[in-house]
Formats: sequence, C-alpha cells, structure tokens
Amino acid sequence: QVQVVESGGGLVQAGGSLRLSCTAIGLSYDDLPMGWFRQAPGKEREGVSCISWNGSTYYADSVKGRFTIIKNNAKNTLYLQMNSLKPEDTAMYYCAAAASYYNEYGLQSALRYKYWGQGTQVTVSS
Repeated sequence: QVQVVESGGGLVQAGGSLRLSCTAIGLSYDDLPMGWFRQAPGKEREGVSCISWNGSTYYADSVKGRFTIIKNNAKNTLYLQMNSLKPEDTAMYYCAAAASYYNEYGLQSALRYKYWGQGTQVTVSS
C-alpha cells in the first residue's frame, strides 16, 4: 500500500518563502514521476511543478522563477521550494506520485498520477 504524506504548509506574508516536503512510502521504484498540484477555493486543481524519472521538470507559468522542485530518489522525498510568494499562491497543495514511468498523459496532468497525499494548506497574506 502506497502512502503519500505532505508537510511544510503554513501562513506566510507576501514575498516570503516556504518549503513543502512530500514522502512517498511503498512505491515500486524510487525514481517514478512525482509532482505538486494545488487547488484554491472555487478553482480547479492545477499542476504547479512536476519531475519525471529522468529529471526533466515542468513548472506552471505562474510559478516559473519563484518555485523549485527537488527530488531525493534515495529517500523517495519530493520538495517544493517556494520563494517570493504571492497571495494568489494561496491554495491547498497536493503531492502526487505515479505508479509507472509512462502513461498516455503528460507530466503536468493530474491523470498521470495514481497516488495522492491529503494536502497541506499554504496561505499567503498581502
């Protein structure tokens, strides 16, 4: 049974930083694609940043230059370093892990991932 657990959310002022962490326990391999998604109230879930098995990454345009995704394969741990936070970054952030190296969906699609965490809240005050 796979478990995905996030941590690191919180309340921060605009311009501040947060670092989210995610550990996936029970995956078949330690280099499967993983990603961060977020959902704000009244909005659809969107891909924030994802990383493939070969290290290639995806960043949403809204976070490019501010967020960095880091993966430690040995620990099956994923991080999201978030700098220069803005009020519009306020959302529930979810970590996701794939069950296979490939499927028909793109790296940034939620359908690419099978295992999801419960989410961690990030709130950015203005």
